[in-house]
Amino acid sequence: MKITRIAAHRVELPLHEGSYNWSEGKSVSVFDSTLVCVETDEGLVGWGEVCPLGPFYLPAYAGGVRAGVQELGPHLIGEDPRELDRLNLLMDGALQGHPYVKSGIDVACWDILGQACGQPVCTLLGGRYGEDFVLYRAISQEAPDAMAAKVAGYRAEGYRRFQLKVGGDPDVDVERIRAVRAALEPGDKLIADANTGWLAHEALRVVRAVRDIDVYIEQPCTSYEECLTVRKHTDHPFILDEVIDGIEPLMQGWVDRAMDVVNIKISKLGGLTRARQARDLCARLGIAMTIEDSWGGDVTTAAIAHLAHSTPTELLFTSTDFNSYVTVSNADGAPQRDNGRMAASSAPGLGVTPKMDVIGPAVVDVS
Repeated sequence: MKITRIAAHRVELPLHEGSYNWSEGKSVSVFDSTLVCVETDEGLVGWGEVCPLGPFYLPAYAGGVRAGVQELGPHLIGEDPRELDRLNLLMDGALQGHPYVKSGIDVACWDILGQACGQPVCTLLGGRYGEDFVLYRAISQEAPDAMAAKVAGYRAEGYRRFQLKVGGDPDVDVERIRAVRAALEPGDKLIADANTGWLAHEALRVVRAVRDIDVYIEQPCTSYEECLTVRKHTDHPFILDEVIDGIEPLMQGWVDRAMDVVNIKISKLGGLTRARQARDLCARLGIAMTIEDSWGGDVTTAAIAHLAHSTPTELLFTSTDFNSYVTVSNADGAPQRDNGRMAASSAPGLGVTPKMDVIGPAVVDVS
């Protein structure tokens, strides 16, 4: 089997709530997503999706995905899409860095591999654990009372884990944490996610001020070293996200006991192949995980679901359902939230079929 064509389609994904706001005043109202199509000489077609959280979250931006596909495509025509490890080495040799660019191609090739084997990607990633898995709901940053008021609605949808967007004024963030925690019920979990928004001294003030609150602290500062300092001065469970962009920082974090949970974002690591490696290492080391991505629609949600559902239940801290946040569905067959939980498709591959009338013609076409 050989790759004969690689194409990219641009899709806009508006948000149900109008905007998504997080640390330092960052905000997005419409996500710019790229669906990547990989075609083969045997008629199998695979799909992936890459959707950066704007150009100011990680070293990634939407236009870069499409430019990168144009750059990488000619190097992959004629290659076997089922040879995932080899294909990733070829991409690394053709384009240094830029893992998010490679993610859509890698995921599309996993989709092809599953179809070729007649198996869901979940099975190929290690097998399915349980009937479904738990989801979290992100609470966009706004006034403390407004954030707390949203909890009741989210709980009615079945969510029991809430990722509170902080990383602003430390005094207001303390109010946010207290207000939302007060609105939760026994068994609920609260994560205060600063998305690198605090300086170390600000983070230390916050964790000291909420010492009596049951809350996880996520990625308080920009650098690993700053986060480690905060970690050493708090008893709260600790999550690392933005600084975990490969196996090396993951190993360093384990050696330093820098975290209790890590967030594995598929596109940040370069696709399912590298995300699976990180996931399996965490499972071996006993590190709990949130399986997710930067953002996306139905295709991204499907990829997340397959990786999450193939993660040991006791080590899956939570996952996410990005397709429920947006107003546009870009594929049929994607998993849907059910009472705060989700299950990966049992169909071969990712189990999704993009809606061509939604995604429109290719904006990049390499053959």
